[in-house]
Amino acid sequence: MSILKIAAFADGDVGGNPAGVKIMNAFPDDAQMQSMAAEVGFSETVFAVQKPDGAWRVRYFSPESEVPFCGHATIALGAALAMEYGAGKFNLEINRGMISVEGRRDGTGVAATLQSPPTHSEGLAAESVAELLSLFSYAESELDLRIPPARIHGGADHFVFALKSRDALARMQYDLNAGRQFMRQAGIATVMLVFAESEQRFHTRNPFASGGVYEDPATGAATAAFAGYLRDLEWPHGGAIEIVQGEDMGMRSRLHAEISAEAGASIRVSGRARLMLE
Repeated sequence: MSILKIAAFADGDVGGNPAGVKIMNAFPDDAQMQSMAAEVGFSETVFAVQKPDGAWRVRYFSPESEVPFCGHATIALGAALAMEYGAGKFNLEINRGMISVEGRRDGTGVAATLQSPPTHSEGLAAESVAELLSLFSYAESELDLRIPPARIHGGADHFVFALKSRDALARMQYDLNAGRQFMRQAGIATVMLVFAESEQRFHTRNPFASGGVYEDPATGAATAAFAGYLRDLEWPHGGAIEIVQGEDMGMRSRLHAEISAEAGASIRVSGRARLMLE
C-alpha cells in the first residue's frame, strides 16, 4: 500500500519534518496502521478517510503508538489534499474533536495552514522540573524563567522548558529509554526546549521519545500549544511568532503561528511542504 512522503514546515526546498500520508476509502485495522507507520519510520504517518458529509476522519500513528494530534502530519495532509483536490479548506475529525487544514499552491510548491484544537496550560511542579533538569543534564541556572516550565496543550500535551542561551539548546542530549519512560509516565507527547531569540522569534527542539523518536525536526502541535502558552503568559508576541526548529539535526524547519487575543482559542500554524521523491 503506497504512502506519500511529504516534509512539512520545510525551509524552502530543504528541511522540514517528514510525514507519511495515506488517503484511502476505508481504514484498515489498527494493527495494520501501526505496522505501516513503523515501516515508514517517520515520527508520524497520517491516515485519512472521507466521510459522507465531506469531512475527513483522520488518525495519526507514530512508529510505536497512536497519537491524538500531529501538527506536521496535518500540514502534510493539507498539502496532499490540495494536490489531489485543489486549493481549499478541509475539515478534519480527529480523535478528540474537529479541526481544519487549508492547502494551497505556493509558487512552485505547496503550503498549508492548520487550525489547532483549543489551547491551555498549567505550571509544572518542582518535582517535574527537577526530573527534566536531570533528564537533559541542565543546571537550574540555565533556565529562562521569563517562560516558566509548564504543561502546555494544543491537541496533545507537551512540557515546555525555556533556556537562556542558544548554546544550551544546541547541546541538548538525553537517554532515549529514560526519556520514553519519563514522557509516557507524564502523559506527554514531547518536551519542547525553547530559546527566545526575540519576543517573536524562537529556536526550539522537540524530543519525541514517547513515540520512539529521539527528536522531531518540526512539531506543529507543540508550536500551537506553545503559542497558546505565550498568550496565557501575556508575552508580547504581537499576534504571531516564528519558530526555527531542526537546525541542530541538519533539517532546518520554519513554522509560523498566529495568536488571537481570545484566551484558550485555537492557533493557526502555517508552513511549506515538499514532496519527497523516492
